[in-house]
Amino acid sequence: MSRRVELLAPAGNYEAFLGAVNAGADAIYLGGEKFGARAYADNFSEEEICRVIHIAHFMGKKIFLTVNTLVKEDEFAELYSYLLPLYEAGLDGVIVQDIGVLTYIREHFKHLALHASTQMTLTGTGGASFLKEQGVERIVPARELSLKEVRQIKEQTGLEIECFIHGAMCYCYSGQCLFSSILGGRSGNRGRCAQPCRLPYQIYEGTDKIEGVDYPLSLKDMCTIEYIPQLIEAGIDSFKIEGRMKKPEYAAGVTAIYRKYIDLYEEKGLEAYHVEREDMQKLQSLYIRSEIQTGYYERHNGREMITLNKPSYAGSDQKLLEQIRETYLREPEKQPVRMQVDLKAGEPIRLRITGQKPLQTRCGGEEKSCTDNDIEAGIDVTVYGSLAEKAQKMPLQRENIIKQMVKTGNSCVTVSSCDVLMEGDVFLPVSALNELRRKGVEAYEQQCIMQQGLPVKRDKTEKTERTVMSPQMMTGSDDTMTSSIDICISTYEQFAVAVEHLCRRIYIDSDLYLRCGGQLTACMEEHDHIEYYLALPYVLRARDETYLQRLREAVVPHAFIKGFLVRNLEGFSYVRTLGEAYEAVPDAGLYSFNSEAVRFWSRCSKEYTLPYELNRKEAGQLVRFADNIGMHTAMIVYSRIPMMITANCITKTAKRCQAGGDGRQIRQIKDRYGKDFPVEINCDHCYNIIYNSVPYSLHLQSGEVDKTGADVRRYDFTVESAKECRQILAGRKFPYEAYTTGHLKRGVE
Repeated sequence: MSRRVELLAPAGNYEAFLGAVNAGADAIYLGGEKFGARAYADNFSEEEICRVIHIAHFMGKKIFLTVNTLVKEDEFAELYSYLLPLYEAGLDGVIVQDIGVLTYIREHFKHLALHASTQMTLTGTGGASFLKEQGVERIVPARELSLKEVRQIKEQTGLEIECFIHGAMCYCYSGQCLFSSILGGRSGNRGRCAQPCRLPYQIYEGTDKIEGVDYPLSLKDMCTIEYIPQLIEAGIDSFKIEGRMKKPEYAAGVTAIYRKYIDLYEEKGLEAYHVEREDMQKLQSLYIRSEIQTGYYERHNGREMITLNKPSYAGSDQKLLEQIRETYLREPEKQPVRMQVDLKAGEPIRLRITGQKPLQTRCGGEEKSCTDNDIEAGIDVTVYGSLAEKAQKMPLQRENIIKQMVKTGNSCVTVSSCDVLMEGDVFLPVSALNELRRKGVEAYEQQCIMQQGLPVKRDKTEKTERTVMSPQMMTGSDDTMTSSIDICISTYEQFAVAVEHLCRRIYIDSDLYLRCGGQLTACMEEHDHIEYYLALPYVLRARDETYLQRLREAVVPHAFIKGFLVRNLEGFSYVRTLGEAYEAVPDAGLYSFNSEAVRFWSRCSKEYTLPYELNRKEAGQLVRFADNIGMHTAMIVYSRIPMMITANCITKTAKRCQAGGDGRQIRQIKDRYGKDFPVEINCDHCYNIIYNSVPYSLHLQSGEVDKTGADVRRYDFTVESAKECRQILAGRKFPYEAYTTGHLKRGVE
């Protein structure tokens, strides 16, 4: 077969980088000292990243940088200076979560490839196409997608597709998890996840405890080595190995085995494809969480994906680790070159370097480098130095010239032969010879890199200043203001309470609207002073196409629905297909974390929702910025925070799946401290929502809410009864003893 897929390996430090490139990776993704989603990895300094870019490019490999966290407003000033030296060094691309960061990089670093992180929760062609319009070249779709869905995105958008093939799996759709953030202040969106999903929980159906499932939120690690042919044929462009937090031996060992089997299929096809038992055993000996599974590519969810009783990592085979270390954890082989030095008094000294990029035969992760006998004049570089002088006393000796010219130091080449052609007695200072050698080697390496179609050095990009608000505008006002009230409802009983309350707008769960449209419409007619919007599902996938068509047919003929609350890019794309008559309001999970993100959404909407992870000061900054550009801000003041949105289902894990039921059921999981977390089982879209154990409420923080200046206070009702909704909206008696104010005061790191 002619198609070649990229093997993308992780590197948490320089040693892991060496292991991955020596083991046959085509590209490496790594994090720097800022803005990366693995805050506790070793990570790379600026100098180290520039170094590995050069080494990788000389070897014909690419380097992608993770800039895949949400960036606070006060941090944005550091982004340009952080990326600039890496951009100039030839960085190949950045992996991004934050829509504000994405648009900023697109504007300031025009030749830097933009890759949408799996943290953007891309689940379909609509969202992917929308990001393509924003300049994205590659997407990392949600890990929950099937091969059919991945293939569909590829065929319909033409975007490069990068998918995970091996490593740890998050239980939640990536980018939609607030579990670690709300419980412990360590945000997964900021690279600091404490992994509460790996802790024990018990599943309850009412008071009935489900036995035999101790770790229902802990997924087994992914291993797809046996499915490489199917993954390649699905059109995936890049196979991604998870593991920047893991040992260099892991990166090298896993890369070598996947390299072997990718090459086997690409060279010999499906008939010859067979995974040897020894290689499978090696993969299971390299930092695997007790058992393995093949991910979501051929299933939507399942009990067999869960580490029911033992989520801790199994020990690694020390003998195997030592073998990997000896084989791969070393500096790459240098390319042999020939030098010829010409010296003649009165003329500039001349250096010619010839050689050819090593032909690398990959098999089982091993690379076979060429020798001096393989060198041809495939690359031929000539440089000139200082004028040679006629020697008066001590002429240069040929052996001394050779001695200086073969000192290639930390370069990527080694001198296999050096000829010196010298006419008469000439003299040059040693510094002139050293400078000529450095100049020649650099020119040779750059020529090697350019012949492989990779960037060498880029010109400095000019920085255009961001719009910076005055301190008064950016810190929030202490003036009290009156906010509008919005209410988001999930049941008809909640809706009946909401229409009785003085509010600007009601967001109706779109599933409820399809089930009870007639009943709801009759009530809307009686309360036509209220705006009615639909709240779209948290996740939309290819399976929801029929659902969305039904929704279109139910909405478009009626004048009551004015817009939609959108929870993902797929939902936003859907609303755009309905025409300009409908407004799309980004919900908290679309993360307007900074003014660049607010500016982005202002081109598409008149309003946005503050994320849960901002504190009062940070929220106030964005509110003032939004107000300055004519954008309204909604702030959630009551809700059950959706901690996780999951494709896996606790009822299926408990062997109590009731697919085809009434579409929405509530179960519970209980942690080791006895706290109950409500879980919404959404059978209409086959996902779970795990809510916080206590409600989020700012009912005693009205003054702090006022200080943000938000235009809208929003109440989100999910599991509340009609009576509880009335009490919460009235504000006189809060119905729950325990509650949280979230990040209003503390924020996240």
